Amino acid sequence: MTLASLKSVFFKELNKIYTKEEVLSFYYILVKEYLDLEKSEVFLKPELQISKTQVTLFNNSILALKQEKPIQYIIGKTYFYSLTFKVNKNVLIPRPETEELVAWILSEVSNKNANDTKSNLNILDIGTGSGCIAISLAKNLKLSEVFAIDISKKALYIAKQNAELNKTKVNFLEQDILNLSKTNPILNSQKYDVIVSNPPYVRELEKQEIKNNVLLNEPHLALFVKDNNPLLFYNKIADFALKNLTEYGKIFFEINQYLASETVNLLKQKGFENIELRTDLFGNKRMIKASIKSNL
Repeated sequence: MTLASLKSVFFKELNKIYTKEEVLSFYYILVKEYLDLEKSEVFLKPELQISKTQVTLFNNSILALKQEKPIQYIIGKTYFYSLTFKVNKNVLIPRPETEELVAWILSEVSNKNANDTKSNLNILDIGTGSGCIAISLAKNLKLSEVFAIDISKKALYIAKQNAELNKTKVNFLEQDILNLSKTNPILNSQKYDVIVSNPPYVRELEKQEIKNNVLLNEPHLALFVKDNNPLLFYNKIADFALKNLTEYGKIFFEINQYLASETVNLLKQKGFENIELRTDLFGNKRMIKASIKSNL
């Protein structure tokens, strides 16, 4: 089989499920993964012969795509904030909007440090999943101490691998933020300058909006909350932050766009100040920052 004929197979098998742009994207991603060819090389080598072993890899990947398995899970990795992360069914696939949250935190920290000699901040990521937020912050704030918690042992296993892969130090702890009666002593022995969380926030009633590649593959534990208590995690994390942030500490959340005003009100009622709501690259109300004391 040649590269050109392989491309035809991709469209024949996948065009009823995906758009032309998506099929092309899958094709180039997998050619890079299995043949180590860049897109420019593919154009120059349409008659390149593919071995039987490689054809099998492509066929298996096409079958997985037909079953709407995410391409990131098929190749076992993705990219986030210019870093590579291993992913599998036990962790959410990092999203571009979460990169914006990381960029916002780094911008805030940089602005603070311009007027503050303290650069070794304590940072806590709650519900770390693949570790993408914690590791990206640790990579860019080398003097800071970064902690990350998750309820899932399997997620923490992946996160620890990702920290090693990206040569970063993160203190990973197994912890259920909803059950702080069994708190890891390390967690409560610290005060944090920054607490960040991208917790479960999709309501059950919103499942109809979720594509099958997400709904049938990504961990529901990290995605969904009950309709009757959609701000459960924000409530618990905000209470934890009030007790465990430093005097001028800040909290950052990724949020449900449909519950933006409710989330802002929750933080106001708890006494947080300087609450700022931001939209993501898609124009959705997606991120909130707040502090426990008026500060610049």
